[in-house]
Amino acid sequence: MKKLVLFDFDGTVADSAPDLANSANTLRTERGMEPLSVDYLRPYASMGARGLIWATLKIKTDDPQYDEIRDQFLRHYEQNLDVDTVLFDGMGALLQRLTQHDIPWGIVTNKAEYLTRPIMRHLGIEKDCAVLVGGDSTPYLKPHPAALFRAAKLYDIACEQCIYIGDDERDIVAAQVANMASVVAAYGYCQFDPNTKNWGADAIANHPDELFPIVKQWINGLSPRATKVA
Repeated sequence: MKKLVLFDFDGTVADSAPDLANSANTLRTERGMEPLSVDYLRPYASMGARGLIWATLKIKTDDPQYDEIRDQFLRHYEQNLDVDTVLFDGMGALLQRLTQHDIPWGIVTNKAEYLTRPIMRHLGIEKDCAVLVGGDSTPYLKPHPAALFRAAKLYDIACEQCIYIGDDERDIVAAQVANMASVVAAYGYCQFDPNTKNWGADAIANHPDELFPIVKQWINGLSPRATKVA
């Protein structure tokens, strides 16, 4: 029976925080404010424009200025999204290994597809990606499961035959609602948050190198928890 491995993107596959932080800091420097460090902004990177705008300017989505500021952020980011973004250590080898073992994989992210695809191309991983669903592909963002349902439909596979790997609690919630197995990428922007063990995922990976054994365990019909990596 065929299986499908799905990944979140920012904070799971790619460390895009430096480029996201650069665009967020542009909002500050254009207003005469000092830039914030990438380390400070890193935990907000998985939250996209909403989280980064809050972190840099303390402006929420219901603020009258929000839409204009978000558009400013996105315009800058679109022009600078592949400057310092890299794959997490070990992720390139993992994706190659999945492909070599004929295990299809894809990306389901809240980042818009028009922003995600150029980064994947820059990182050299677009060709082997079996399915990509961005945040502009459905009316809802995670933790709503719509994007995961769409990925399964596009690949013509039952959700029960998919496993979803992500670094945010909303990734795990979406997977659970979609009836997919789930893995926390604890090396990502959750930054080894001790609360990840309470998210209810099937397994926790502290490094991309730990993901292949988890996936193989799941493919073999055993609970990913049996790998005892957490």
